[in-house]
Formats: sequence, C-alpha cells, structure tokens
Amino acid sequence: MTFPPMTFPLDLTPPVFLAPMAGITDLPTRSLVARFGAGLVVSEMIASGEWLTDRPGTRDKAELGLGVAGTSVQIAGREAAPMAQAARMIAAQGARIIDINMGCPAKKVTQGASGSALMRDPDHALRLIEAVVAAVDVPVTLKMRLGWDDDMLNAPEIARRAEGAGITMITVHGRTRCQFYQGAADWAAIRAVVDAVQIPVVANGDIVDTATARRALALSGAQGVMIGRGMQGRPWLLAQIAHDIYGTKAPVVPQGRAFTEMVLGHYDAILALYGTKLGLRTARKHLGWYMDHAATPDVLRRAVLTARSVEETLILLPDALSHDAQAHETETNYAETNYAQAHETEAAA
Repeated sequence: MTFPPMTFPLDLTPPVFLAPMAGITDLPTRSLVARFGAGLVVSEMIASGEWLTDRPGTRDKAELGLGVAGTSVQIAGREAAPMAQAARMIAAQGARIIDINMGCPAKKVTQGASGSALMRDPDHALRLIEAVVAAVDVPVTLKMRLGWDDDMLNAPEIARRAEGAGITMITVHGRTRCQFYQGAADWAAIRAVVDAVQIPVVANGDIVDTATARRALALSGAQGVMIGRGMQGRPWLLAQIAHDIYGTKAPVVPQGRAFTEMVLGHYDAILALYGTKLGLRTARKHLGWYMDHAATPDVLRRAVLTARSVEETLILLPDALSHDAQAHETETNYAETNYAQAHETEAAA
C-alpha cells in the first residue's frame, strides 16, 4: 500500500516522528533517534510557567529544538498569556516548531487544567491556541487525544477550530484521556479528525513496528505516524519504519559490539547531561530497555540495574548486552565475577 506524502511548511520527511515522553525523550535520546533518522523529534513537555521562571532543568529539555531542523519544542499550560510568552521566548532562541500539548493524561497535569484537560473546555483551549499562534512566526502544531472520555469525543471539533486558528499539523493519540494507556489505541477513530481538516494529521498510540504503522495509517487515513514507547531500546525503529513504508535509506541496526558501543555512547551522553548522581538513576530505564532487546539474563540485568557507580556499570554492561544463549550455563559466574571486580574498583577509587 502506498501512502501520500505529507505537505507541511517545513521539510518533515519522512513522516515518522518521535513522540514527546516526559523523562524519556531527553536530549541524548532525541539526538540518538535523530542520528538514525526521523522526520521530526519532539522535546519533553515543557510547562510554560516553569520556563518563564527558569526552573532548573526546564530549559535543558528544549535544547535540541533550538535552531535545529526536524525538531519541535512542546509546551503546556492553562493560561493564554504565559503560554504565548513562553512560545515567544522559545521561538526567539531558535525553535523551528512549537507544539501545544493537549494530550498528556497525567493527573498532576490535568488537575492543573493543562494537557488533555483542555479538551473539556474547547473555547478555553482555542484561546490558548490563538495566543500561541499570534505570538510566533514559526509553525505551531497540536497534540491531543480522541477526547476526555467516551462521552466527550470532541477531537474533530477541536481540530477544525484549531486549523482555523492557524495550527499547521495535528497529532492524535487514539485513546481518550480517561483510558490513559489502557486498552488498544483506536486508529480508526482518528479518521474523523482527518476528515474534519485540510492540514496533516499524524496517528499516535501503540505503533511498535512496521506492521502496526501500516495499519495505523490505513485505518486512520493519517499522513504520518508518531512513535513513543515502541522505540524504547530500539532508537533505530523510526528509521526502519520509514525505510519499509516510504523507501528511505535503511538504518544500519547495530548488533554485537556495535550495539554495545551505541548503548555506552548513550550512557555517556546521559551522564554528561545530568551529572553522575542523577545520570546513574536516569540511565537505568534506558539500560533496562536495551537489556530487554538483548535478552539479558535476569542475574546480569539485576546486577546492572543495582550498580552503585559508573565504574561498576561499565564493567557489567558488555556482558549484559552481548549475551549468547550458549553461555546461559555460565551467566551467573559472569555476573558474580564482574560484580566483584566492580566493587574492587570502587573500593580502590
């Protein structure tokens, strides 16, 4: 099946995008995915109020989006003036695209009338959209869900009004806010949004490989896909899907030593951004996903994820990431030996 190309003010090809995920799609992860190939990568959600008050760490989330093609900075908030001011500041620093978050289902966000809670009050949501669009000269996009719940499936209505307000692309997660991430994403329900607007619509939710990407495009009629949790441990996934569907250059999927070196590079980048103490904690989830991909035995996995120092982790990782099924009988000895070596190194430091 052939899918139509996306028409957009910027060159966002191929239309296979990385979704914003809080605490996950930070600068090192976005950079790694972009190196393999993606039409667009989006920053972690930035609360407009925290940006304006320069809360520590908030502005670091936007770093890849400032002045770099194929990147977007996502903002969230509940009041028009702070949203517009934050967008204006971010654009002035070089952001190429501003994305408005109306899809986050987290209670700490929706209780503050932000994220997907905005879908409960379309009039207020439109005032925010209009303010942001008026504040900047760069394209403004929107990410939302099907609605608040099954009784309020108002994504098509909001999409229509958002297009009239100047939004240039809409991404729809195929669940309601009240579903959170339960059940299956309803890609077919996204078609109502596609039919309601003339601007590109991107399908999101449960897209984990080429087969699910093809099905999401076919059922929704969307012009592109956005991938979130499916890429965890597989930063080349977007490039692989783009190759399979749109004929772009196939990524070189790292294996063996190359896979280990890629993970070590990602680990180093995390430590460089966050520092040793926070970096150790932040990296664990990524290392866990990489070990899922590598089918790391439980004993090695536990040793890596409970390592108490960078040195300990670096000693354990090569074995953990290059597991050979034939070595299953000796995996415990490998872990115990390396664990002991790591503690000897730590004690000598």
